Amino acid sequence: MGIARWHSMPCRLLLFALAAILILGFDGAARYVAQRSVLSELGAAAKIAASLRVAMLRNEIEKQRTLPIVLAQDPDVRATLERGGSVRLAALNAKLEALAAATRAGAIYLLDANGIAIAASNYRMPTSFVGTNYAFRPYFKRTLEEGSAEHFAFGTVSHKPGLYLTQRLDGPTGPLGMLIVKAEFDAVEAEWRHGTAPTFVSDERGIILVTSEPSWRFRTKTPIPVERRAEILANLQFGDAKLDLLPLHTNTGSIGLVEATLPGEYRPRYFVEGGSKVSSIDWTLHVLTPTETTMKLTVTAWRSLTLLLVTVALGVVGLWLSRQHRLVEERKQHATARRELENMVEHRTKELRHINERLTAEVEKREHAQIAVHNLQDELVQASKLAVLGQIAASVAHEVNQPVAAIRTFAENSQVLLIRGDTGTARINLSTIAGLTERIGTIMDELRAFSRKTTSEKEPISLRETIDGALLLVGHRLKQQTINLFVDLADADIVVAAERIRLEQVFVNLLQNAIEAVSNQPDGSIQILARPTAENVIVTIADNGPGFPDAVMTALFMPFTTTKPDGVGLGLLISHDILNEFNGTLAVENCDGATLTITLPRVN
Repeated sequence: MGIARWHSMPCRLLLFALAAILILGFDGAARYVAQRSVLSELGAAAKIAASLRVAMLRNEIEKQRTLPIVLAQDPDVRATLERGGSVRLAALNAKLEALAAATRAGAIYLLDANGIAIAASNYRMPTSFVGTNYAFRPYFKRTLEEGSAEHFAFGTVSHKPGLYLTQRLDGPTGPLGMLIVKAEFDAVEAEWRHGTAPTFVSDERGIILVTSEPSWRFRTKTPIPVERRAEILANLQFGDAKLDLLPLHTNTGSIGLVEATLPGEYRPRYFVEGGSKVSSIDWTLHVLTPTETTMKLTVTAWRSLTLLLVTVALGVVGLWLSRQHRLVEERKQHATARRELENMVEHRTKELRHINERLTAEVEKREHAQIAVHNLQDELVQASKLAVLGQIAASVAHEVNQPVAAIRTFAENSQVLLIRGDTGTARINLSTIAGLTERIGTIMDELRAFSRKTTSEKEPISLRETIDGALLLVGHRLKQQTINLFVDLADADIVVAAERIRLEQVFVNLLQNAIEAVSNQPDGSIQILARPTAENVIVTIADNGPGFPDAVMTALFMPFTTTKPDGVGLGLLISHDILNEFNGTLAVENCDGATLTITLPRVN
């Protein structure tokens, strides 16, 4: 009776209406959950992508940031500013041209104190900067006042945007001029364009500076007040750009979801925005990850799964209402629906597992690559140490053979003295033998410690003991080649923050270079001086050799740069990297020979 009632037309209509409401409700819930899940995953992916692109951009900036500082120390640059001359200008133009090509800088140029470019890497081009007055540029005034500046602007001559990195050069009476390196980001933007996610960098005012979409450049992410806009346009920082608002609209209903119309397209698309600050400069990098494809796939899967579940539930209700006469058929339908559901779930699970395995493999690959790079660096340092040991082996052997020969002589004399009964003199000889044995042990301990692999952990160490250890290893070469050595390490024992063996390797490398530089000098001499300051210790190693050729001065710390026929060009590079790990520095200059200046943090 009850079942017959449910088969009436009004009840059937009611059941269909309830089923439709249930399906719509679950469909809406599935859509909501799927959208939130996709937005969460894409948001995380956008943040990771932004971090990777920030690392790429920061690497490009840091590569160029040191150029003006290093060039400011170039004697040719200073001589050109102080004395001028067509020969100097021609040579400097060629040097800047070669350096710009080697470092992939957009342009490198030198301004005098009035802001006029007197030398430039693009001096051969029709768009040469030489003779152009840049005193109107904000970075010119800021550099005169502060010594250096970083300023992004549109080139008035080259018509190309870039980041201007400046360094002031001072003379006895005031500023002589300034060096400017223009970093351009064409390669970075081209790399970004290979992906599907639009990427752009904005400054603190929201103005787009670097972007994978060229038509977005110099547009603004947020509105700029009229007064501020007029001020920016007046100083020509961005040429004749109107600073129009970027066609980007934030969706208030979803966190991180934005709506944007890409160039060449006529309808807007939705993206998940990921942002990351660019350290050391007040920029923010934004990545827009497309949502359309992923959203469609995920929402369809969730809606399909939900529809199947609801269908199964309704099927169960239908089975209960239809009783026995439809039991067999409904069971078959239920089994079919369940198999379809299991197949879809299994298929989706396989897809997710495959994606997870790919991500895990990528992470492991990156970790292995980082470990391999670190191991290669350690092996390079160890190989350098073993190469040095091969060079000083003869010196160490001589230092050991001398006390061994003396021990033999004293031992034979002691035997004769004991036969004669002169125990007093024999005891003195045995004490001397003990001292010589201790010297041999000291030499071998120093050699064994120097050859051992070490970590880069810093600790307070004695500078005097470190230099003494290095001199112990190269001392015989100094004596053999009659090289005069002068060492002045100040009165007090200086303590620095470093690792003893690695710092000793630096001194051995530099002393080896100095010995080879003066080996053909009849009056060769090497001077080691140490002077402590409040925060650092400055150590200079100077020789009276021929010094470094000008042709290699700018590339001394690059791999495989050497002046020796059988050299590999890694000694100075390894020494520079070791000191950098200790927060120290290594500088080279020619002054009646080569002078190497080491700066290390002092421990008080």
